[in-house]
Amino acid sequence: MSDYSMPVSIFDPSKRPELVLVGAGIGDPELLTLKGLKALQEADAVLYDALVDEALLQHAPADAIRLFVGKRRGKKSHTQEEINALIVDCAHAFGKVVRLKGGDPFVFGRGMEELHYAREHGLEVDYIPGVSSAIAGPGLAGIAVTLRGASRGFWVMTATTDTGELNPEIFEVARTNATAVILMGLAKLPEIAEAYARSGKSELPVAIVQNASTPRQRTLTGRVSDIAEKALLSGIGSPAVIIVGEVVDHRLRKQRTSLQETNPEGQFT
Repeated sequence: MSDYSMPVSIFDPSKRPELVLVGAGIGDPELLTLKGLKALQEADAVLYDALVDEALLQHAPADAIRLFVGKRRGKKSHTQEEINALIVDCAHAFGKVVRLKGGDPFVFGRGMEELHYAREHGLEVDYIPGVSSAIAGPGLAGIAVTLRGASRGFWVMTATTDTGELNPEIFEVARTNATAVILMGLAKLPEIAEAYARSGKSELPVAIVQNASTPRQRTLTGRVSDIAEKALLSGIGSPAVIIVGEVVDHRLRKQRTSLQETNPEGQFT
């Protein structure tokens, strides 16, 4: 058991220990599902991550335990092993634990690991999906990940392997016409661009969407050939989603049409 274990003396045998894994959505607290809202309203304890809008915690009962177990500025408040143990300890001590995770817990969120650990330690478990940045992030920036005539499918991937190397699947998707949605990838942007350039796609359009669905949302567009430099100069940062593919060009065309309507002589700003 970790150093964060609850004292055995506060365990309440009358409580039914259970875990509800809830996706909080991508940022805007109104994107929480109704089922997720109900789970929060019934929670005895809430363990939440850094990307969760803390306004959501107001939906939990006033006497519910609230524990931050996320990661900020590159520092983890708890290891994954400690979080696993906390879930089990809190469930035995308080009853219904809501594990609130940004986006969807099963999309690079280690949610399945937590669910398996809880089940193996005798907890009843449930999973409530959340709105994922992999689809909603591009969509809120005016980019559809699939579009007739532009993309018949899309890949969702993280930029790195477990050892921190560039995900080799990026080279594979670069050889296709599918849309690539790359999460947690800004630090690898030059390498991502190089992977596409090697496949002869230096002019393929790229977009970066930061803080999607929030008032701080920013969108940066460019081409494989210049997106890394543009990102550096713009100061765009995490959390962000990278989209590579022809679907981005349809957003760019819409922007150009809008500019032409305001500047009929073609003097773009």
